[in-house]
Amino acid sequence: MTVTLADVAARAGVSSATVSRVLNGNYPVADGTRTRVLRAVDELQYVVNGPASALAAATSDLVGILVNDVADPFFGIVASAVQSEMGGEGVTGAGQKLAVVCNTGGSPERELTYLTLLRRQRAAAVVLTGSAVEETAHSTALADRLRHLAAGGTRIVLCGRPPLPPRSGTTEQPPAPAEDGVVTLTFDNRGGSHRLTAHLLTLGHRRIGYVTGPADRSTTRHRLEGHRRALGEQAPEALAEAERLTVHGGAYDRSAGYDGALELLRRAPDLTAVLAANDTVALGVCAALRDRGLRIPEDVSVGGFDDLPFAADASPALTTVRLPLHEAGARAGRLALGLETPPPGDVATVRADLMVRASTAPPAPR
Repeated sequence: MTVTLADVAARAGVSSATVSRVLNGNYPVADGTRTRVLRAVDELQYVVNGPASALAAATSDLVGILVNDVADPFFGIVASAVQSEMGGEGVTGAGQKLAVVCNTGGSPERELTYLTLLRRQRAAAVVLTGSAVEETAHSTALADRLRHLAAGGTRIVLCGRPPLPPRSGTTEQPPAPAEDGVVTLTFDNRGGSHRLTAHLLTLGHRRIGYVTGPADRSTTRHRLEGHRRALGEQAPEALAEAERLTVHGGAYDRSAGYDGALELLRRAPDLTAVLAANDTVALGVCAALRDRGLRIPEDVSVGGFDDLPFAADASPALTTVRLPLHEAGARAGRLALGLETPPPGDVATVRADLMVRASTAPPAPR
């Protein structure tokens, strides 16, 4: 159903002329009134740039790439690979697109705001990268915005995220292509974490600490689930201690790894290995262990996740799980441009491979 200027006016409790003044910015309007109008525009997802009916099937040359943290190498690699496809080989003239990186800072509200803005700009495609926020209200709002974008002709690609949740049936949805027009390249975070933990268990480790990422992120949950599954399959006695040896809720950064490692050493001074939510967290873990006079891997083995460029050059080189970030980003870019056929069911799983390096070894006899 097309949303009109009158619908926005009714929702905000003002006249259509007032809505027009707020959106055009050409006439003074009280701050409270402006706030009500903009809130109504956002809630109804009103397309500002011209009549919504005329724009429903039109798109621009803009491609939005949403990242949690543009300074994080994980997102930098993916975004760069997506952008490289916008003017890559075989893409010329009208096929070229302007890629805009939108840094959400991990804010769910900012993520939704960017999607609204991209819809107003009639973006040709939107690529969302990294983990999803696991909160019901946000997940519902996100899925609603993406389906509206897809129904208006915008290609949607999720890169490193799980597929959208099924429609709840509680909110009116616009007509959309089959499978909602959303293509998903999801990372095998559970499988990769399982392989990493199994590697440590095979070496003989049983006292394994774990430093997680943000509690509300899908990636955090999936990697922890893979870790716990490996413990349950190969070392039930270690699984019984797993919760005590897990530090929850830190950020995906070095300081979280440093503080998490110190907390693990306080809880279990005799632990023999620490796994980290990602490679950056693992660097913080290594720093904390060194500051406590512990050697890696002679005293404590350390493992990370993602295989970021610095992992192989760390000292010692970091055992980690490799995600093919550049390849996945490039594929997301091709899908966003319509240059590659979507996978069956519009969902593909990107494999995560174990990279064994010098930071892990059998535990020393005690």
